[in-house]
Amino acid sequence: MKFRPCIDLHKGEVKQIVGSSLSDKDPAMLKTNFTADKPSSWYAEMYRDDNLTGGHIIMLGEGNEQAASEALAAWPGGLQIGGGISPDNARLWLDRGASHVIVTSCVFKAGRIDRDCLARLVRTVGKNRLVLDLSCRKRGDDYYIVTDRWQKFTEVAITAKSLAEFGRSCDEFLIHAADVEGKCEGVEVGLLEKLSAWADCPTTYAGGVRHLADLELIDRLGRGRLDVTIGSALDIFGGSGITYRQAVAFHRAKSGQAGSS
Repeated sequence: MKFRPCIDLHKGEVKQIVGSSLSDKDPAMLKTNFTADKPSSWYAEMYRDDNLTGGHIIMLGEGNEQAASEALAAWPGGLQIGGGISPDNARLWLDRGASHVIVTSCVFKAGRIDRDCLARLVRTVGKNRLVLDLSCRKRGDDYYIVTDRWQKFTEVAITAKSLAEFGRSCDEFLIHAADVEGKCEGVEVGLLEKLSAWADCPTTYAGGVRHLADLELIDRLGRGRLDVTIGSALDIFGGSGITYRQAVAFHRAKSGQAGSS
């Protein structure tokens, strides 16, 4: 199990936002937990210095391209990038230093998988540099993939079949439990159990982490097969549940990395 760091960008600033509060229809609904007074590059340099590979930059809406580019320049090849990625601009972001591009909305059309777009992405960047963001929200007993900054439900649920199909086209999955994202109220146990049983490629879970005990829970439920990212609970994002140094130490203990924390 690895700790994958994050840099969430909103209007050019590093922020932590409650995922379920994102709305194009009513911006007043937006709930922001934290706005950084440091640039995106500061976070990228810290992750680089601690050798935390496989983290991600997420551009939440417009106005984030410059901040994203600065973070990538601070650690070329060390971070993935997502948010508005399509076959038309994916190669650009790889050229700017991203290790992988993260894609969700463009591979769905009218709530269904757009296989032509997915195939085009694979041709453009290669399977080994593509991460599929299958972030989801619960409806009934199932978790359905959501797009457009987690606002729109698709008709595609997280199942063994859907994960197997997606896994044939990408290198990794990034999966936010959008209902609990940014709330620091606990993880989605049901989703973790499904991902542990069904996901065959590297998978990073995000959402609801409060403290170190949640990391232990994810490690146990995921049988060591799931990685984790942490946002609002971390002290570097204004949180009080877990320090960045504790997360790095946990990562090193679980991944076998040497180094002091």
